[in-house]
Amino acid sequence: MFFCQNIVTSNIAVETGSPLRMSVDSLRGILMDHTTLSSTPHPQPDFMRDTFVSLDGEWSFAFDDADIGLGEGWFYTDHNLPLTIRVPYCYQCEKSGIGGDEIHSILWYRRSFALPTQWNGQRVLLRFGAVDWSCRVYVNGVAVGEHAGGYTPFALDITPALKWGQSNDLCLRVVDMSDVAQPRGKQYWKRGLMGCWYTPTSGVWQSVYLEAAGRPATPYITRVHVEPDIDNHVATVTIALNREPSSPLNVSFALDQHVDDIPRERPVAVSAVVRSREASFPIDMHSAGAIEGLRLWSPENPNLYGLTVALADEAVVIDRIYTYFGMRSIEIREGDVLLNHRPLYQRLVLDQGYWPDTLLTPPDDEAIQADIRWTKVFGFNGARKHQKIEVPRWYYWADKMGLLVWGELPSAYSYTPDSTRALIDTMQAFIDRDFNHPCIIAWTPLNESWGVPSIYANTKQQEFSRTLYHLCKSLDGTRLVSGNDGWEQVKTDIFALHDYMQDGDVLFERIKDRGQLDRIGVADRVSWAKGITPDKNAPFLLTEYGGTAFDDIGAQGELGGMQTWGYGDKINGEKAFLERFGKIQQAVNRVPFCKGTCYTQLTDVQQEINGLLTPDRKPKVSPEAFAKLNAIPMR
Repeated sequence: MFFCQNIVTSNIAVETGSPLRMSVDSLRGILMDHTTLSSTPHPQPDFMRDTFVSLDGEWSFAFDDADIGLGEGWFYTDHNLPLTIRVPYCYQCEKSGIGGDEIHSILWYRRSFALPTQWNGQRVLLRFGAVDWSCRVYVNGVAVGEHAGGYTPFALDITPALKWGQSNDLCLRVVDMSDVAQPRGKQYWKRGLMGCWYTPTSGVWQSVYLEAAGRPATPYITRVHVEPDIDNHVATVTIALNREPSSPLNVSFALDQHVDDIPRERPVAVSAVVRSREASFPIDMHSAGAIEGLRLWSPENPNLYGLTVALADEAVVIDRIYTYFGMRSIEIREGDVLLNHRPLYQRLVLDQGYWPDTLLTPPDDEAIQADIRWTKVFGFNGARKHQKIEVPRWYYWADKMGLLVWGELPSAYSYTPDSTRALIDTMQAFIDRDFNHPCIIAWTPLNESWGVPSIYANTKQQEFSRTLYHLCKSLDGTRLVSGNDGWEQVKTDIFALHDYMQDGDVLFERIKDRGQLDRIGVADRVSWAKGITPDKNAPFLLTEYGGTAFDDIGAQGELGGMQTWGYGDKINGEKAFLERFGKIQQAVNRVPFCKGTCYTQLTDVQQEINGLLTPDRKPKVSPEAFAKLNAIPMR
């Protein structure tokens, strides 16, 4: 679901002595990670209002296998749902209080809520981080909106349906069919487990919350995007409103050098009058007021800038958003990937983002931070978040802790008008939500030809790959795009290859010749689709390799009716693992045109036991020994 967008674009120029300088006190509530109205961290730290009430916790719940709920009026306030579920966890996971892998396609949720008295007369937005797959929302028995897309957020203006000064009823009907036209990612579409696909996620799996956003008669902000330009020391801010303003509005930007609970320096503000759809202002990030020189973002120095955007009608602020951004660039030049104009060798790890008790939903911030720390301890400088759009707080901690990230669109598994429409909508929503995260340096719209199985020779599927590539570029010209990661590429910035050969010597022979890779690929997979001229300037990265499973550590035997597995033959013991990995890594390091790798994978996930960590995040090998072998090669 997308709101009507009224775009206002501004090149922020910070001017000292501005008459609209904002005080620390006026920003204190917005910059706090924990608001006064909720005891939980804000679900989206890069798009926060100082009004926030979490609706996570216990909800009433019911399965509706016979699809009788609509006919019987379960959305009315007097209908009781018999079960209890803990939101934001899906019913399939243990943390929800239900658990089990039974397939239920129609789900109902219900809870009551009261509004803060200080919100009287305000517009109230109901926000969902993600609900898989489609849902209809009712407030006090009135349908207030619908949404489709299992990985994407949506917001509804529920003000007309509210009862002020009394309890309100919120009800949700969710439909999640076993449909391979949906962008599913690693969610298996049948009961049980299969290959490298896992237990699916149905229903609410990200946070639900309320916000007050000005008065109903005034516009409010729906988007704030910040595009860095490190060469010219400029940050370009684009804001979107829910509708065209009926009269000119004032917009002001307050920049802060720190992204913490409370700003430590007085921010410097600039402002302008919004009279048309666009307005631009020059800002020199190098010399502006409290900003002491340009601080670039990188994994070694993850510098962030806080930004508050205030929308005002004359002297009255009608909406205010806090976000943050990093000043960094990512580009390709003569076959190299450059971060801030310096060659970047990427040591990525494939990260599925699954947890034993919560599946796709991270248990808490500590679990997110722990995974990022493990990633760095093993010698990686980034993660390819595989087949999943993560919760915003995961990207927030990657920004804060300095981790490079590839953002990957979850795949569908059929090629139909429905699947292409759903993939385009999801990719657009992904970029729209996560544009400001400096950690994300690349988008991956397709993986291994999943959902486009005939792309090698099918011109329609090739054109769809081009469509997704150009969609990413049209929405975000600041990042790289790996068009069809793995093989059978059409249009791409990166020549990404997957090869799980377990013999280092054989692997080297397969990948040592760039011309051969361009012509025939590896094993039975072709690097480029039929009729496509290889892009010689595209940097070569081995974006899946390794994948070795232990026979004596982690999950063993059968799980969910299938044998546990990894790539190649399983090995016994740390010594054997390090010996094999060392030879594989030496082979990769000998390839002079290789500009990075992505090792499979960070953790075991259910039946797939080729992780460096067990599902409960215990290391299966010495992180120090692995990191020594995983060191970036000297060129």
